[in-house]
Parts: sequence; C-alpha cells; structure tokens
Amino acid sequence: MRRWSELAERVGATTRTSEKTALLAGYLATLTPEELPIAVVFLTGRPFAEADQRAAGLGWSAISNVVAEAAGVERDEVGRAYDRHSDLGLAVEDVLDGAGHAPPPETSPTLPEVAHAFEAIEQASGPARKSIILRDLLARSDPTTAKAIVKILGGELRIGLREGLVESAISQAFGRPLDEVKWAGMLTGDVGGTAALARDDALADAKLSLFHPLKFMLASPAEDAAEILRRLGPSVWLEDKYDGIRAQLHKGGRDVRLYSRDLHDISGQFPEVVEAARPLDWDGVMDGEILAWKDDVVLPFISLQARLGRKSPSDAIRAEVPVIYVAFDLLALGAATGGRADRDPEGDLVVAPFLREALQVRRARLEALDLPLAGAGGGFALSHLAATDTLDGLEAAFAAARARRNEGLMVKDPASGYSPGRRGLGWLKMKKALATIDCVVVGVEVGHGKRHGVLSDYTFAVRDTATDRLVNIGKAYSGLTDAEILEMTRWFEAHTIAQFGRYRQVEPSVVVEIAFDVIVRSKRHGSGFSLRFPRIAALRPDKSPDEIDTVDTVTVLYEGLQSGAEHLVTAGARTGPTRPAGPSG
Repeated sequence: MRRWSELAERVGATTRTSEKTALLAGYLATLTPEELPIAVVFLTGRPFAEADQRAAGLGWSAISNVVAEAAGVERDEVGRAYDRHSDLGLAVEDVLDGAGHAPPPETSPTLPEVAHAFEAIEQASGPARKSIILRDLLARSDPTTAKAIVKILGGELRIGLREGLVESAISQAFGRPLDEVKWAGMLTGDVGGTAALARDDALADAKLSLFHPLKFMLASPAEDAAEILRRLGPSVWLEDKYDGIRAQLHKGGRDVRLYSRDLHDISGQFPEVVEAARPLDWDGVMDGEILAWKDDVVLPFISLQARLGRKSPSDAIRAEVPVIYVAFDLLALGAATGGRADRDPEGDLVVAPFLREALQVRRARLEALDLPLAGAGGGFALSHLAATDTLDGLEAAFAAARARRNEGLMVKDPASGYSPGRRGLGWLKMKKALATIDCVVVGVEVGHGKRHGVLSDYTFAVRDTATDRLVNIGKAYSGLTDAEILEMTRWFEAHTIAQFGRYRQVEPSVVVEIAFDVIVRSKRHGSGFSLRFPRIAALRPDKSPDEIDTVDTVTVLYEGLQSGAEHLVTAGARTGPTRPAGPSG
C-alpha cells in the first residue's frame, strides 16, 4: 500500500494527462493478479467497485477520533488541521507528521490487507468496532499511506484522475484496444474487474449481468436552441425533463430492484414500482424516472422527500405520496426465449445489452414491452416524446414542458447510443433559469477540493418586511470565476463578524443575483422557502442590501408557479418513436 500511496502522490503532482497515464500503466503492469483489481478500484477513489452496493460506514467523527488516538493528540487538533486543508486526508497526514508517527516500513499493510480491512470495516456493526479495525490499519501506516487510506475511505482521492485516464492506463499497460476496455467497463461497472480481464486478454468475456447496476448516461447542459439544433440536428427528439428521481430498473423473474443515480439499491423505498414490474414476462434493464403521482397528477418533487431514506414506507405515506415509474430507455433484455435472462457459470443472470443500438431502436423495443400504464391502474408511464427540426418548435416544446411544471427538456439525437457514466453530446438538457432574485450574502465557508483555500460557499438571504430581518433562503457554490472568488475571499476575510469553525458570519453588504430552477416550501430556512439548483448569476456591486428581494417577492413567484398547469404526463396515449408523439402514460 505504501508503494500505491507514493504512486498516487506522483500522479497528483503532474497535470499532464500523458504523464499520469504513463505512470499508471507502468505501475499496473508490475502488479500481481491479486493486487491489480484492488489497486485499480482504489485509483478511482473508492474502497469498493462503483457497482458494488457496499459502503464502509465510517464518518468524519469516527475517523477523527481514530487519528487523534493514533497521533496522541486531542481531537480538536484534527479539526484545526481540517480547517487548514479542507481535506480530511491532508489533515490526517498533517497531524500524524506533527506527532512524529513513523512506524517501520516493513509494517506497512499490503494492498490485499487494506482491501480486507475495508471489507471488515463494512461488515463490523457500530462505529466502535469499525474504528478498531481502522486504528490497527493506521497504526502500521506512515503518514502518507494513512492519508491515502483515509482519502479512499472518504471517496476524496483528488489526484486528478478521471475514470477515462484509468481505462487508458489499463489499455496501455496490457496492450489492449481502448474501445474494448471501455466497453467491458461499461458492461461490468467494475474497473478493477475490467483490468483483470485486460491482463488475461479476456475483455470479450465481459457480460451485462442483472442486479449489477450500470452507470447512468448523462446529458450536457445547453440553453441556446440554435446551438442545440446545430449540434444534434437536423431533427431532434424532445422529452420532458422530469423533476423526480432518476432510477434504473432491473428485472429477473420476480426479482425487481431499483437503483439510484449513485447506484444504491432503493427498491424498498418504492415498493409499488417493484410490485407493478414483478408479473411482467421479460427480464431486462430500464432507465427512467420515479415521479410522485396521485389522481393522474404529478406531484412536486418535494412530495417525494417523504419517501426518501426510508427502508420501507408506511401504508399512510404510500397513500399520501404514491409513485409511478416513467420509462424512457431500454438498456438490455433477456436473449433467451420469451425475453428471459440466461445464467452464466457464476450464477448471474445475463441479458443482452442494447447500449450500442440507436435510441430510436431502443425506444421501439421499450414500447413493444407493453408496460402496464398508470392511467389503467398500472405503475408505469412512457416519457412524453416529440420531435422537431425548427428553432420555433424547440422553443415551443420547452415552453410546453415548463407549463407542465417540468425542469425543461431532454433533447436527444435519435441515432445516439447509450454511454454509461459519460456526459456525451448525444443528449443535451435544455434548462433555463426560472427567474433570478437579488439576495445578500450573510455567511461564507471554505470550499473543498481545488477551492479549499478560498471562501467559495455562500449562504444568502432575502428580507422579511414584516420583521425587517434578513432570513436565509439558500446556499450556492457555483457561478463565479476563480478570480472573483479570490477577490471576494479577501473582502469576506476583512468583513467577518464571527467565525464558527469553517463557517464565517459576514457583514451583510454583498448583493448577489441568484438564478434557480424551482421554488419549494421549506422549514429549513427562515424565509420558509428553498431554491432548487441555485447558482450565482452575478455579483451586483451596483445594488445595496436595501434593494434586495423580499419574502413577499419570493411568495409571489412561488404562487405563480403553483397556478400553472398540473399535468406532466397523461395516461393512455402511445405513439411510434419516429414521429412526433403525444403524451404517453
């Protein structure tokens, strides 16, 4: 593990992708069959493969206690180190270095030993037992290795490695075509296993197995209609961008599971979708969105919050916030007779992937499944689909999607394939800020990652005219340039009223224009509202705090949204994929 940690330091020290790739390839080629998949998974900054459902379950507090014990210092010292670095791994190295923590090199744990320790931590019950395992691991590790272990546990490696670079290094290390490495990685969702296949010249053996979730294909953002048509045209497909929960549905026999965008199993939270899918006579994988749906009306996203984080919702919550699954893509189907899955030698259910097929073919396959539709008492809907080849048509479709109280449009090339985990140009998401409001910054925090040395996280407020008080309405992390953030950091440091750890209460003088997509009621903020996807549109030095917007202004915007059209999807209608389609339930 010490050698892995030193490699990570070298990779993080260079910004040249060719040098990173060469360093990784040279290292991977020297590893044993047991070490290789472990090292590669760790290089993605995770203790387990991305498609692996396990999590270590050790939080900041427990790790801080272990490090303080190992260094023989008070826990507050770890907190102060974290405030200096905004990175727990760097804080750990700092504290252990300062305490002279230097175990003999021969005690450094091996890669397999670290992997086994991570597995033991995941299996241990309670933070006390988990902490004992981590304490023993760190006691044998020098500060640099301890830093690497903590960074992997926390998923914050931050050495400038994208998964594409790791795949390139695997390709280079074992002399395999990069496209074959990428394809195997897409199917398996396990870059460590992909590396092992590449080493053994067995990439062609990669299979798509049910209940091993694929990474989701992502869309690139776009606002300008002309640019969208230029990139995807001449004719594009349009789907409503629903304000729900993206979910991948896997079905094998009567076993049905739902996976969230972060690849966690969320089946228990939405049992009515699982129940609706069980009797269907095919096995496969769908991509879609879970929406709150009651009385043929889609409820706002905030309604879904009552369903999140629960292992199993009560009957009362299911009755109050029922849900449906809106399908928009079919990623795989059983190749055996009747669309059933086969079993591979390991016992996994294997299905035929459609990732390389055109979207228009995948949509036709999806519609042929004849899903039980919500309007007819089923639990499914098909995404609202249309097509256009004109600017006016695209703008009109966007306005119509917004009138149905969606976030905007998904604009897709009907000939595009499905690229798991990639933000390609075959799909674009067309979103425009609903409105902007002027707010005043009342608090700032030190950022993370590349912004760990500056104040980049802004808490902002509007004015409550009834009490003449500033009341918080949200927090934003994006929108300003690095130069603007650096300049404002100096200002906020000079105008700090009070400091609470990483958070600074600042003089309420800086006015910012905040863009957002949706307003929802919220008990979390003093204003009574929260903004979804807030970002800083501009600094407004031309305005004083007396000119900021008020709770009354926000209320008017909110009520204007509520008076809009109620329906997002309509049950029952179905149309073919190659012509403009009406609402599909």
